[in-house]
Amino acid sequence: MSNDEQPLRRGWTTGTCAAAAAKAACAALLTGEFPDPVTVTLPGGQTPSFSLARWELRHGEALAAVVKDAGDDPDVTHGAVMTAIVRRAPQGAGIVFRAGSGVGTVTLPGLPMPPGEPAINPVPRRMITQGIAEVAGEGCDFEVEISVPGGEEMARRTLNGRLGVVGGISVLGTTGIVVPYSCSAWIHSIHRGIDVARAAGLSHVSGATGSVSEAAAQKFHGLPDIALIDMGDFVGGMLKYIRAHPVPRVTIAGGVAKMSKLAQGMLDVHSARGAPDQAMLAGFALEQGANPDLAERIGNANNVAEAFHIAQENGFRIGDLVAEKAWETAAPLLRDADVELEILVFDRTGELMGRAPFRRHDASRPLNRR
Repeated sequence: MSNDEQPLRRGWTTGTCAAAAAKAACAALLTGEFPDPVTVTLPGGQTPSFSLARWELRHGEALAAVVKDAGDDPDVTHGAVMTAIVRRAPQGAGIVFRAGSGVGTVTLPGLPMPPGEPAINPVPRRMITQGIAEVAGEGCDFEVEISVPGGEEMARRTLNGRLGVVGGISVLGTTGIVVPYSCSAWIHSIHRGIDVARAAGLSHVSGATGSVSEAAAQKFHGLPDIALIDMGDFVGGMLKYIRAHPVPRVTIAGGVAKMSKLAQGMLDVHSARGAPDQAMLAGFALEQGANPDLAERIGNANNVAEAFHIAQENGFRIGDLVAEKAWETAAPLLRDADVELEILVFDRTGELMGRAPFRRHDASRPLNRR
């Protein structure tokens, strides 16, 4: 196997690293000695070990830190120093979680933890509690403060602000393992964004493939920030979650290339999934009365944006047909759900190039396949 074919290296979630740090700190608080490396048990039963990056025994508390290694995943928290301070808590308190510097606090309903709680998700909390129980026994009482130097700056590159998590990053993870390029963190953010919008009572959300289409869709409908879902390429992932967690109205917004791919039947519109079919765009122009020479120019354009430009300057609005075909691809994912779907197609400047209006998917009616 060549170097180019080496498998991508897996990493560890913020939750796993926080659990390792908390377990080491608790052990030191009880014995005066820091276990290094420290071993934790993941939800799947794996038992990885971690070296400590920092340790300090103080009066009445112990501090330990583990550096997060995200493997080959482009994770914004790669290299974060997950730090735990463990103190005794009053009898009967159980494990009490605190947000230290760089860890966010939940301010909006709809997330796994209620408003006012540290943004430490349920699985990391269970892992921390289990790690402490392994060194202190069941039913023990400790306060665990998790902090991350520079976490507030890291959080600016996440969706935490939109989700109502303020002051730093979230401590996340469901398996304890980061799978490179699994995009699980992005999907997680999509789901939480929908949860927050639903908890706020919103009747309309918009998922966009990028910042230009997001801003354009927000302006088009006058939507609040909390209604905006950073969907990225995961059209299918967003709609499948909405089918199970309905919102009355859903807008899918994207650029001409991404929406052309959706029109072709691709529910993941990442560039790696294939190129837009410009012959389809040429066919749409022919349907609208373009002559064969013009259709050939559209089909042979350098890219989708140029194809749209050629069509538009000659009076053909192919964007509406792209939007309609994109709707036909996306709508079946919402079958049986009381959800109206709209598709908006924008160019690079945010100009509306096509629209398929709000309506529900009706499985009893055949789709117009043109």
